[in-house]
Amino acid sequence: MHAIRLHTFGPAENLTYENADDPAPGPGQVRIAVEAAGVHLVDTALREGVQGPAPQPPTLPTIPGREVAGVVESLGEGVAALWLGKRVVAHLGFAPGGYAELAVTDVDRVHEIPANLGFAEAVAMIGTGRTTMGILQFAELGPGAVAVIPAAAGGIGTLLVQYARNAGALVIGLAGGPQKVARVRENGADLAVDYTDPAWPEKVRAFLGGRPATVVFDGVGGDVARESVALLGAGGRHLVFGWSGAGLHDGEPHFVDGVSEQVLGPVMMQKTGGPNPVRTLELRALAEAAAGRLVPAVQRFPLAEAAAAHRALETRGTTGKVVLEP
Repeated sequence: MHAIRLHTFGPAENLTYENADDPAPGPGQVRIAVEAAGVHLVDTALREGVQGPAPQPPTLPTIPGREVAGVVESLGEGVAALWLGKRVVAHLGFAPGGYAELAVTDVDRVHEIPANLGFAEAVAMIGTGRTTMGILQFAELGPGAVAVIPAAAGGIGTLLVQYARNAGALVIGLAGGPQKVARVRENGADLAVDYTDPAWPEKVRAFLGGRPATVVFDGVGGDVARESVALLGAGGRHLVFGWSGAGLHDGEPHFVDGVSEQVLGPVMMQKTGGPNPVRTLELRALAEAAAGRLVPAVQRFPLAEAAAAHRALETRGTTGKVVLEP
């Protein structure tokens, strides 16, 4: 098979497209002919040898990637024959192997893709969508709510705008540059503003006419977060789930006592509850997409151009979920 291999930690150029051995499914596993592989900002940190949220950096050489969708073409011992030929999507956890034409994973991680959902869209929902559903558990959206969403043209931001709009909230979407702002506006935000314009907070305040924001969905951090939190009124909530604006290496989230809440990791899993909270959120995300209530934005790259995909993601040059297609 063809795959993206990483032999040395470092820049995106260290990702190479080459031949690799076909992986064999072990007991309780399936092998998937990959049609789409998700790319995450965490992947760029792991590529450089930064631990990030992973238990440890990957062992080299490695095939990166933790989200795949495709068709089951081989079964390991003990897997029911009904899985063969199914269109499926899976999050591999912190096991690598997604940036490839073939990937293996435990059948317990696999979901059948709804008939009306494409492979790339399914990949977006199994990772980005799952996280979005987890974040939304901490929000109180509905008529009367005012949601401020930095990075509203990103994968999570796109879904947050749609969900908040569907809930009847007033939606303020922030994005960097006129092209992304236009995408946010087309996605249904009541106001879309360019946060690279120093005057953007005043534009938001003028639009709101003295009405305060009730929730900030913050995956950016830094100055954008500070200005966004300043828009909140009494009782407003600042939900922090990342700080992509400052990078993952020396990231700069912004927290205010009594206002800010970090909603990723164990906090999210505890909020979800149940014996398998990760799978619960994945099922919710796929159901929202299958029903057409959430439509992920996807930016596609050929598998061979994984390095270009990483560079674009690191320089905030992407819109929506980045997906590699073999």
